[in-house]
Amino acid sequence: MKKLVLSVVAALAIGLFSNNLFAQTATVPASGDLITTISTNADYQSFGLLLRAANLGATLKGAGPYTIFAPNNTALGNLSADALDRLFQDPAKLAAVLKGHIVIGKYDKAGIVKALSTKMTALKTLDGQTLTLALTASKNLELTDSQGNKTQVIAFDINASNGVIIGVNSLLFK
Repeated sequence: MKKLVLSVVAALAIGLFSNNLFAQTATVPASGDLITTISTNADYQSFGLLLRAANLGATLKGAGPYTIFAPNNTALGNLSADALDRLFQDPAKLAAVLKGHIVIGKYDKAGIVKALSTKMTALKTLDGQTLTLALTASKNLELTDSQGNKTQVIAFDINASNGVIIGVNSLLFK
């Protein structure tokens, strides 16, 4: 009887832990390629505009799969107008910043949990930089770029036909 009770308690604890481990999971079914999906998502449209301005649309309409760690509209709204102007005036720099948010391969919530459980904590971005995955003390997933900039995941699993979008709360590679 004690084994049964312990098994039930362990199963409940694992279920609670896995649900609270990270930010919310959106699990939106795929409705198109990454560019279409991000451009039609009300929370990430601003990042979609940046991707198009950086001429990354053709890449992200390709076969993939890709994972985009996309800052939401609020995160981009926190940037100064000067910072945004500088990015728009230099398309090469804009593309470099945005490529730092894109990883080759599909890393949805389950894929990230698997990567962390196998101690794989570094992902290569589209431009060859490294994003490091870590859990904070409060069990939030945090990404750190090669320059030490950090962002936290706020939403998972916005699916597209050629990858997945993961929401983050700030822009990396500033």
